[in-house]
Amino acid sequence: MRDLIRFVSMAAILVLPFAGQGADVDKGLEAYNVGDYETSIAECQPLADEGVAAAQFCIGRLYANGFGVPMDDAQALHWYGLAADQGYAEAQYNLGVMHANGWGVEMNDDAAAVFYRSAAEQGFVPAVLSLAEICHFGMGVKEDIVDAYAWYVVAAELGDMNAEFKRDAAAEKLSPEEVASAQQVAKERLAAIDVESMRVDLLE
Repeated sequence: MRDLIRFVSMAAILVLPFAGQGADVDKGLEAYNVGDYETSIAECQPLADEGVAAAQFCIGRLYANGFGVPMDDAQALHWYGLAADQGYAEAQYNLGVMHANGWGVEMNDDAAAVFYRSAAEQGFVPAVLSLAEICHFGMGVKEDIVDAYAWYVVAAELGDMNAEFKRDAAAEKLSPEEVASAQQVAKERLAAIDVESMRVDLLE
């Protein structure tokens, strides 16, 4: 799959009456997960056309990977973009991945960083870890190990075991005062996230 990163390491929706009648976005997402892409398209496309963000994300992912449809980065960017505009975190993250890797667009770490941040601020764990990485290594943003440490703390609190090791490695480059400052920033970020619903072990 192409939901990978290059690094080392809802708004309310108005649906027109009768539009997508009988379509079920949850059924479409589940069909995607089990490889039944024909059903996924049938369930999600009508709802995506009517502005349902989860369905738009699903259609974008089908095009990004060429599952049930020809692989088409332009279509993937289109549907991810529509979902991302509505605040759909995973679509924002996937747009970041596409910009980071130059899939369908010019490779652009600056744009990737913007998308990762939007998703990370909602607590989407892959985006949190990706943002920590680019802050740590200065890819698309100014290198800032204090901020990277803070994001690693957030990722670790959200259940990412990898983040614990990266957090500790970053701490070796910081003073005790910088670590304390980053921990306070992480605490504030976590307060703005629904931690229990976004924990990585619950999303798998």
